[in-house]
Amino acid sequence: MFGVLFPNRSFPMDISMFSQIDTFHWILDMSTFVGEAYDQVSEICIFLLNSFTLPPDKALAVYIQSPGSPFLFCGAVTLSRPSAVLSLPWPETGSGGLLALTAPDATPLSAKIGVSVEDLATLPSLDVTAGSRIERLAMKVGENLFNFMQSFCGVDGSKLVVPMDILDRWFKKFQEKAKRDPEYLKSFVI
Repeated sequence: MFGVLFPNRSFPMDISMFSQIDTFHWILDMSTFVGEAYDQVSEICIFLLNSFTLPPDKALAVYIQSPGSPFLFCGAVTLSRPSAVLSLPWPETGSGGLLALTAPDATPLSAKIGVSVEDLATLPSLDVTAGSRIERLAMKVGENLFNFMQSFCGVDGSKLVVPMDILDRWFKKFQEKAKRDPEYLKSFVI
C-alpha cells in the first residue's frame, strides 16, 4: 500500500511497521522507532507502492502527534503526487493541534505518526508544508535582522535610532556567512 522513510535516519519501511487501527487508518508509535527523541525527526518521505491503486478522489494523509497533543496535518500523497517529503513540525507537548483523532479522555503517552485514507476535497492544500517552511524561514531571517540591528541601536526619547547603512551591513554579513558556510541557510529552515 505505502512506505515511508525518515531521511538520514532510516531505510524504507513498509506498512508492516505501522499498527492498523481500521481499514483506512494506521499509526506509527515513534517511541519504538526513536524513543523520546521524536522531535529530532524533522522530515518523512511517504510514497505509494506500485501495487496500490488509490482512487483519484482520495489521498493518503499524514498527521503527527506529540504526547498530550491532538493530531496535526502535515501533508498527503495522491495518485497524481505518489510521493512527498513532508516536514514534521512537532507541536509542543500538550499543545493544541488541528484535528483530534483520539478519544477526548485519552492522553497519548508517546509521539505518533498517523496515516489515513481520506477524501482529497476535505484536506487542506497539499502545499501547506511549503507555506509553513517559507513562514519559518521568513521569521528566522527577520529575527536575525532584528538581533543585528538591536546591537547598533540607540534610544532617542521613545524612538530607536539605527545607523542609515544598517540594512546594507546586515545583508553583506548575511551573504558572506552564507557563502562561507553552505549549512548556514539550512539552519533557518528547520
